[in-house]
Amino acid sequence: MNGYEAAKAKYAAYGVDTDAAMETLKKIPVALHCWQGDDVKGFDHDGPLSGGIQTTGNYPGKARTAEELFADMEKVFELTPGTKKINVHASYAIFEEGEFADRDKLEPKHFAKWVELAKKHKVGIDFNPTYFSHDKVKDGLTLTSPDEETRKFWIDHGKACIRIAEYFAKETGIPCVMNIWIGDGYKDIPADRMGPRLRYKDSLEQILSVPYDKNLVKPCVESKVFGIGVESYTAGSAEFTLSFAATHEGVMPLMDNGHYHPTEMVSDKIPAMMCFYPEFALHITRPVRWDSDHVVLFDDETKEMAKEIVRCGGLERIYMALDYFDASINRIFAWATGFRSWQKALLSALCTPNEMLKSLQDTNQLSKLMAMQEACKLLPLGEIWEEYLRQCGVVDDLHFYDEVEKYEKEVLSLRV
Repeated sequence: MNGYEAAKAKYAAYGVDTDAAMETLKKIPVALHCWQGDDVKGFDHDGPLSGGIQTTGNYPGKARTAEELFADMEKVFELTPGTKKINVHASYAIFEEGEFADRDKLEPKHFAKWVELAKKHKVGIDFNPTYFSHDKVKDGLTLTSPDEETRKFWIDHGKACIRIAEYFAKETGIPCVMNIWIGDGYKDIPADRMGPRLRYKDSLEQILSVPYDKNLVKPCVESKVFGIGVESYTAGSAEFTLSFAATHEGVMPLMDNGHYHPTEMVSDKIPAMMCFYPEFALHITRPVRWDSDHVVLFDDETKEMAKEIVRCGGLERIYMALDYFDASINRIFAWATGFRSWQKALLSALCTPNEMLKSLQDTNQLSKLMAMQEACKLLPLGEIWEEYLRQCGVVDDLHFYDEVEKYEKEVLSLRV
């Protein structure tokens, strides 16, 4: 009996079918974010990263062009198992030589090469308007700005992105999640908390007034508790985004697990949300003390989030995307490690005897529940993971970094 067959038998004793778990995992789409490859720089400006976003580090070899970014993403595809989508920010519009369109004038044609990449790999595309790193962010504000000219520019940007999102969905045949996040807020105590939120509500409603196919475009609004330079107040708080989504048909809330107070756990929020929202979205990251967007690891909260999604029946209702950016280490390694870690978390959740554990809780067998939960921690998940990688034709953990080093030597080191 080989290692996988022995591990499979151990799981079977707990009522878990590991073959079925792997087949399920192969079909779960997870969006891979384009901005890890170039430190959120994008292609539509030469200025610094601004608006509450910050990357640290200067590891050599970052992507400088669309061609380099595409090549790096394709390498990550090779190094990771499972079904993917591509997650694109509007600042990654690709212009022909001599051409430029500001963000309020963006058109589907400026993202045609992204569609070519998606079709090549038979994957969908998710999309994000970019409300940062632009000279029309006035006084740190976009959709909440009291300056109507500023606010109109950013509303028009959102409308343009709705049209582009629908283009992505039509071209790929896969619905496009279009996520709206703004960094609008104040460093110190504001005199008016309600006014910016009313303007934000109106801006969102104007953006969503653009006709679009609700089966193809899945708009969502993302919250954040604070950010750099907006430590005291953000207009797009959790209460605001949850309430907006609840009162506007077809709009989803998006939870980023770095966008809450350090003691809040998104794993606990997931089952609560599923009681009320037919669908919602997640940005999966690893906050270290705050929203630092560290590379996702196979850590406790990552595992708990995946566990809640699986055991609550959320695989068909929750749109999952990665969101982190680390410029201090090899970017290909960071990208692939985060994706592999989330795959491990989902596999762990799918190989958990959830029905048995629920039954123990419901029959008040709490001592046995604790015993079984502890026993599950030592089940041989590693052997199941190795078999999953083998079936997907992806390099195993032992040799994974060898592939990263080879790509760095042959490709990244030449980017000088």
